[in-house]
Amino acid sequence: MNNNDIQILDKQTIESMIYTIREQKVMLDFELARIYGYSTSSFNEQVKRNIEKFPDRYRFQIRKVEINTFSRSHNATLKKERGKNYKYMTYAFTEQGIYMLMIEKRRTI
Repeated sequence: MNNNDIQILDKQTIESMIYTIREQKVMLDFELARIYGYSTSSFNEQVKRNIEKFPDRYRFQIRKVEINTFSRSHNATLKKERGKNYKYMTYAFTEQGIYMLMIEKRRTI
């Protein structure tokens, strides 16, 4: 990851981006991409280039049924149409995955 346009967010905004999926607290790829200043597709491409650092316990793809569950509880965060017609399903990053993202970002600065 080589973009230096990291977005600074307040605690309340970050807390609103944390979801519970499969009994784990996670953040979603499109919101992490926004924080790091990437498009979602570029963000996920960067992760795929370093996939060995993101095992399944760090990142997993959410299912359509899960989108409906968390989108109802986080309406303020998600776009109105988000989750209805995904071309690509969203990835969820666990705490360990988010930590790995931070390490990788620091290495490129």
